[in-house]
Amino acid sequence: MSFDIALSGIQAINESLDVTSHNIANAGTYGYKANRANFATLVAGSQLNGVQVGSVTQNIGLSGGILNTGRALDASISGRGFFVTRAADNSLQYTRVGIFDTSLDGFLVDASGRRVQGKAMTPPSTELGAEGDLKIPNGAIPAQVTTAATYIGNLSSDWKVTSGFPGASVPAITPDTPPESGTYNMSKVTNLYDTLGKQHSLTQYFSLTGTGTVTVNYALDGNAVGDPMVLNFDTTTGQLIPADPAVPQTTKPLDLSAAALDTSDAALWPNFVSGAKMSPTVTIDYTGTTFFSGESSTASNTPTDGYSAGTFSGVSLGNDGSVIAKYSNGLTQTVGKVVLATFANEGALNQISDTSWSASNESGVANTDVAGVGINGKINASTLEQSNVDITSELVGLMTSQRNYQANSKVIQTESTMLQSLMQAI
Repeated sequence: MSFDIALSGIQAINESLDVTSHNIANAGTYGYKANRANFATLVAGSQLNGVQVGSVTQNIGLSGGILNTGRALDASISGRGFFVTRAADNSLQYTRVGIFDTSLDGFLVDASGRRVQGKAMTPPSTELGAEGDLKIPNGAIPAQVTTAATYIGNLSSDWKVTSGFPGASVPAITPDTPPESGTYNMSKVTNLYDTLGKQHSLTQYFSLTGTGTVTVNYALDGNAVGDPMVLNFDTTTGQLIPADPAVPQTTKPLDLSAAALDTSDAALWPNFVSGAKMSPTVTIDYTGTTFFSGESSTASNTPTDGYSAGTFSGVSLGNDGSVIAKYSNGLTQTVGKVVLATFANEGALNQISDTSWSASNESGVANTDVAGVGINGKINASTLEQSNVDITSELVGLMTSQRNYQANSKVIQTESTMLQSLMQAI
């Protein structure tokens, strides 16, 4: 009997060594969860018959370290949750390995070719759609005309009052007759786009025309357009006074309609392609502009909308799980968000591989939502989760297994010696 008991111990230790060696071999595998061999007593009726490996479990709940990779389509999870993927057999599988890419048919997939699940978004809407395969729109995007722009800066109260800017009594601004430098204090150029996506330069000429009063004149591609905008400032606080106190904005609807801007004159408007038009009105928002002493400065001078046509150039992930499509014109669009799944009992998930699992009756159904919602963890872009194997613990386990193996071998040796003595006595 002691032979069988010692032999069962050796066999169990061999199985445990297989688990330990598997852990050590996968110490560098991203998202790997360490396995553990659980010993159990062998009992036949009321008689003890030795030991066996009763089960092998994974330490799923323990996160590995986070490695910065710099790759735009890598992602790791801080906290609870699994990435959700759909396999070729249409089953849902869950993983902590966030190595993603785009497939030839335009879907976001993981390193095993499974389609990543998420909630789609159709720009310009920010509403999330139903959960499913994340499709990447890899076609071209058309040009969009500019309808609004923003200027925020400090217009120096140290400026000297100017006069004589081209107006009703002075010939209008043209490329051949630009305004004299002494008739304005500062100029800034804002880029606007026409209906064909061609870029045009809107020059804003800022002139201090009275106490706390700055007049802004406009020229598009060097030609005077629209009426001036008068900005009034509180000379005590330096803050912009809204034209209508009930509306907390100071905006200028700049008239670029066909009546005010006839681009058919190619000599006057050489930058316009035949058929291209500007938006009839471009609204410029000056909210936040100040009138303090010192140097004038510009914090923001950009079109709120409008861009040239662009072709798809790649995709990246955001730290909130956003899937961001990038285009050749510099535009980016969020086209969806990756979802995460949590379980009531994640330790009871069915193991598909060392880094993938499926739901079971004991684990409960998956609760899915975007990152950061409820108990879902957060997503870290351009990083990967490393293996949670503790090499030191594994090496200590190897030494323990070695001692146990020697002890069981000693039992067999002793039993053999006793049998030999008995045979000699007989």
